[in-house]
Amino acid sequence: MTRIRRCVLPGATCLALAAGLATAQTPRDDEGVFPPWQQGRNNDATDRGLAFTVPEIDDLADFHGDLTDPKLVLFVGGNYFFAMAPLVAEFEREHPDYKGRLYWETLPPGLLIKQMQAGGRVTSGNMTWTVKPDAYFAGLKKIEDYIRSGLLAAPAVPYVVNTLTIMIPKDNPAHVTSLADLGGRSIRLAMPNPAYEGIVRQIEAALRKAGGEALAEAVYKTKVADGTTVLTHIHHRQTPLFLMQGRADAGVTWQSEAIFQEQAGHAISHVDIPADQNATAIYAGAMVRAAAHPQAARLWLDFIHSGPALAIFERYGFKAYHAATGGASTPQGD
Repeated sequence: MTRIRRCVLPGATCLALAAGLATAQTPRDDEGVFPPWQQGRNNDATDRGLAFTVPEIDDLADFHGDLTDPKLVLFVGGNYFFAMAPLVAEFEREHPDYKGRLYWETLPPGLLIKQMQAGGRVTSGNMTWTVKPDAYFAGLKKIEDYIRSGLLAAPAVPYVVNTLTIMIPKDNPAHVTSLADLGGRSIRLAMPNPAYEGIVRQIEAALRKAGGEALAEAVYKTKVADGTTVLTHIHHRQTPLFLMQGRADAGVTWQSEAIFQEQAGHAISHVDIPADQNATAIYAGAMVRAAAHPQAARLWLDFIHSGPALAIFERYGFKAYHAATGGASTPQGD
């Protein structure tokens, strides 16, 4: 028999303590909104040992696979993290010798470059490790820049294009219908940080098309200063999370990210941006100079623009890159 002790604190305090206890003992309804969102499918390891993932508490959502002895290491811009599981599965179907031997990271491209410049050394929480990529994937312009600087080896391999959208909570409580609405004082935004995310250049260009310099300044200066624009460190995780938590009303992302969230059944929707206000990205990759696994890197670079790979990308709204037309109006920097 459980002994119940009488609360001797003031009434309001007792009620608050009781409410807190009930909350602590009841499973949270919002646990599903926290990364990782793919129930371990973005992990290539075949022997996973102890399974210990606690969303919001102990979670390495953008590091995937087994570091013990990988045969291929990929650094991939995080805005298609959700496509990596089916891409890796298809690659391993075609090349079974690589089964369970891929490791990949899906941080923002600028942070991946910082890790590369640190010799592959990275720290997350209380853990530090070193891993050097065989191939790097970001926007075509950045890939070409890094080839010229000697960090990457030619050729640059473009494969898909993508466009922007406005990600919103499913019920759209702020009634956001256009880019112009984002300048409103009452609209709370989660926006990529220009210090980490190349997508900002495309977003600012789109804002200028929709509302001139005044709109771009409002979103990225005035609203940042007054706190109604929150700048994210990793927009492909934080923007949908903040929207689902009610901490933001909207955020500009790549359309594929919104499509994934909707397909995952999360309380997310999106507002299309007209073509004359939008920006298009070209995604590309290249081998890292002095890669430890050059043959594997070449196999992935051949695979990434193959028919089966493009079919996977198309599930999330990407379109195949076509060199004849340039594939895009604004090369991607994210």
